[in-house]
Amino acid sequence: MSNKYYQAGLKRAPAVEALFNKIAGRYDLINDLQSFGLHRLWKHKLVSLANLTPGASALDLCCGTGDVAFSLAKAGAKVTAADFTRGMLDVAEHRSLALPPEYRPQFIQADALHLPFADNSFDIVTISFGLRNLSDEFAGLAEIKRVLRSGGQALVLDFGKPNNPLLKKLYFFYLKRIVPVIGKIFCGDSDTHSYIYESLLRYQAQIGVQREMNRQGFQDARIHNLMGGMMSINIGKKSP
Repeated sequence: MSNKYYQAGLKRAPAVEALFNKIAGRYDLINDLQSFGLHRLWKHKLVSLANLTPGASALDLCCGTGDVAFSLAKAGAKVTAADFTRGMLDVAEHRSLALPPEYRPQFIQADALHLPFADNSFDIVTISFGLRNLSDEFAGLAEIKRVLRSGGQALVLDFGKPNNPLLKKLYFFYLKRIVPVIGKIFCGDSDTHSYIYESLLRYQAQIGVQREMNRQGFQDARIHNLMGGMMSINIGKKSP
């Protein structure tokens, strides 16, 4: 399958940026439609697994339109939210205006592979549906580890790969055949959402992320599967 938004190597970042700038205005609506609203539960689970203490410093990478960043702030964290794509940040910043000032994250435009933060800056780093989009997801994990404080926790929410063969077949059919229709209807371009299937084929998913977390020295690296592994949350702690 050929998809103009899925490019290898140095072309990956500008293609992904073009994709998310194109869909930014419809991103929240399409998320609700293609997940039947379940993405909200998955994000809620991510935040609950973070076990935040009031005042903890949190970085939400690839923050998109802000769902996880807002939830982290409401849970008591001091939140910095970063995204590579200006269009997504514009939507997130506009949404934040409806919130009390204490629940508004600090938004910055930043590349997840080259973060503008010092080592050991955050207690929590989250990334939702973003690691899969990096040109090098393992370099992304290393950068997450760099900015985490000792004992800090990384949490990665993304599309997974189920072990059950029938479930995997149905899930991949939905992503390959149904989700692109949503992209065609709402964005005028099926490639915007066939990208999910294309990128997932090449993504090492929850098992690969756990393996790499172990290799990089994260402690207690584990997987929390959702919906039989169709979605997953990888969790790991930086060594004290």
